[in-house]
Amino acid sequence: MLPLGSRLIGSICYNSYGDYMAEINKQVGLRIRKYREKKGWSQEHLALEADLHRAYIGQIERGEKNIGLVNLEKIAKALNIEVSKLL
Repeated sequence: MLPLGSRLIGSICYNSYGDYMAEINKQVGLRIRKYREKKGWSQEHLALEADLHRAYIGQIERGEKNIGLVNLEKIAKALNIEVSKLL
């Protein structure tokens, strides 16, 4: 299933802005969402715990953003899991 507003051209997925969405971005985003939902947290709560913007969390979970290592570590710490669980 493609993220809302995205399209598939050949085997490459693009978001609604026409930006390429790498498979790894989608996989990491889905893992973050899984752990967040397991805790019963909203995106806003995770953003607060990780000191990130709520919209950024949503973009990461949808695979629309390349997440930096520092922010990946912030999210992992907020979720109280190892970074490797998200990769």
